[in-house]
Amino acid sequence: MKLYKLFHIAVLSILLIFVFGSVQIPQAQSNQTQNNFDISANYTKMEITISMRDGNKLFTSIYLPKDNSKKYPIMLNRTPYSVDPYGLEAFKTNLGPSIEFAKEGYIFVYQDVRGKYMSEGEFVNMRPHQQKKGSSNIIDESTDTYDTIEWLIKNIPNNNGRVGMWGISYPGFYTSAGSIDSHPALKAVSPQAPIGDWFKGDDFHHNGVFFLPHAFNFFSSFGLPRPSPTTQSPKRFEHGTPDGYKFFLELGSLKNANEMYLKNQVEFWNDIMKHGSYDEYWQSRNLLTNLNNIKCAVMTVGGWFDAENLYGALQTYKSIEQKNPGINNIIVMGPWFHGGWARSDGDTLKHLSFATKTSLFYREKIELPFFNFYLKDKGEPNLPEAYVFETGSNSWKTYEHWPPKNIIEKSIYIQSNGKLSFDPPTETKESFDEYISDPDKPVPFISGTSIGMTRDYMGEDQRFASRRSDVLVYQSDKLNSDMRVVGPITVTMYVSTTGTDSDWIVKLIDVYPDDRTDISPSDATLPMGGFQMLVRGEPMRGKFRESFSQPKPMTPGKVTKIEFTMPDVNHAFLKGHRIMVQVQSSWFPLTDRNPQKFVDIYNAQESDFQKATQRLYHSNEFASQVKLNVVP
Repeated sequence: MKLYKLFHIAVLSILLIFVFGSVQIPQAQSNQTQNNFDISANYTKMEITISMRDGNKLFTSIYLPKDNSKKYPIMLNRTPYSVDPYGLEAFKTNLGPSIEFAKEGYIFVYQDVRGKYMSEGEFVNMRPHQQKKGSSNIIDESTDTYDTIEWLIKNIPNNNGRVGMWGISYPGFYTSAGSIDSHPALKAVSPQAPIGDWFKGDDFHHNGVFFLPHAFNFFSSFGLPRPSPTTQSPKRFEHGTPDGYKFFLELGSLKNANEMYLKNQVEFWNDIMKHGSYDEYWQSRNLLTNLNNIKCAVMTVGGWFDAENLYGALQTYKSIEQKNPGINNIIVMGPWFHGGWARSDGDTLKHLSFATKTSLFYREKIELPFFNFYLKDKGEPNLPEAYVFETGSNSWKTYEHWPPKNIIEKSIYIQSNGKLSFDPPTETKESFDEYISDPDKPVPFISGTSIGMTRDYMGEDQRFASRRSDVLVYQSDKLNSDMRVVGPITVTMYVSTTGTDSDWIVKLIDVYPDDRTDISPSDATLPMGGFQMLVRGEPMRGKFRESFSQPKPMTPGKVTKIEFTMPDVNHAFLKGHRIMVQVQSSWFPLTDRNPQKFVDIYNAQESDFQKATQRLYHSNEFASQVKLNVVP
């Protein structure tokens, strides 16, 4: 037996030296995961560089199964977050999308993208896709992916000629980009919480509204320059306090960030501050418009409670569906925070319980079968077009279209006296509610304190906000039967302000019955009776109401139509529950403060910030409403 093992290692070493030149084979070491699968005992690690068409070399870490009795497909992950750990003696504690892939047997390839960590070249945030590639010097993320796959297929021993890609968040963007003009060997991809558009709905802007702590905290470290290739991650920014509300309020105008903290060292932050509307800079970084010529199977994955890239997941699926007829394109949406399908059991989120370990189900019954089928001809995934979890009822639903086709649009209308009704308002005279919006005392986005954008703010009980005088609250009667709401939500409001710009945050809420006796899974002191569950919330910046690229001031005191679409939901409002809508003009520090004056907000002066009286109208002429898609 020992002689056989020595012979096996010798043969593998000769093969690798033949392919790569001098390659060091690491010694076996203990590297067991929590489920006792020892990666170092089953895989051999290699580190190489792969030349791109323009000559730049990208650092690549490869894990090869030690059992070479059969051929294996390649699973590729391209990342700006490091292929750590570096060095042949150091192994990852998990391989692939889940440990099940390591047990199953794949070749795993991790690559530092251009300009990050140990790879050569210049890093560009959300590098624009190049439509015309007539020269070896014209590169983008699709060409880097193509060149990488071309090299892997020709040089990695024991590969079966098939490649899969996956990635969460920024690596999800690289997965989407890598599927464009697909390499023939690329057979299946899974963009997971992929970035799609950084101005309209992902990460740092929602409808043009700046998500302040997320952008500042991320780029204050990630955005620092890398003078030369390195294995070291940049140092995290130290705020000096755990209280984000205090920290960002004391920051004042956004223009102070450089003077006080960033010192002009973060190039992308400076670019954000220069591009306050949806100009060519942002438009060129919208990958959704370029998701063409995809030949492989696609499974887009997202979470209903993803604070970062819910928009990207939904719009990536829809764009691929529209632009690539005939391919197998499916979507999976669960009750997950950002990446929760890979990093948790998926049974709870803050105060919410989902009654089952949804992430385990996804990893074992959806994700692994998907890749096994397309890369190994193993099994039949039998996956529907849309595999989506329905919150409220806590059940998985399947649809042949997303959103499903057999739905009815149903508006719920703002009424006087804090009422919501499916009947339009009958008042013919001017009817409105009003509040004072003060930028110096903005409405918080959570009840406690956090220095950043908490991943579970969507699971927060909204009663803390509904009791403020600068938040309008409207509530329906108890529902007589279950109401299943699917797909996007359209908000149509008629408003006015005494300023010349304003933010309008709308929250759709499920109000639990008062007599519920269950307890929050994260807080044993919180009974769920009367709980206000945030089903969906989204901001809209008034100056972008007609165009994101050509902002327009609001006329003080003039009734103005504000209409926008909130990301999809799949939620059941159960019998005995109520529907609530909250409207406010700040959501701090999740979103930056609007001065409520038509200015370049990123360079506003302290004197530009002013109080404003906001009005929301609800009459026969000005029927403010939220349009829902209801399953009959």
